[in-house]
Amino acid sequence: MDVKYDLTSYVRVLKLASTPSWEEFSQIGLIAGAGIFLVGFMGFVIFAVMSFLPGGV
Repeated sequence: MDVKYDLTSYVRVLKLASTPSWEEFSQIGLIAGAGIFLVGFMGFVIFAVMSFLPGGV
């Protein structure tokens, strides 16, 4: 493990990184929120189906 090489690669990545604009940030937030909602909804549907099946939870 070459510490000097690792540090220079980290610095190079930080120099390339930029702060997202508000539009980009809000779009990422909407997509992430939709994904969280979708996973939660799927979990609720599975729970509801398993509750109505004989021998369910």
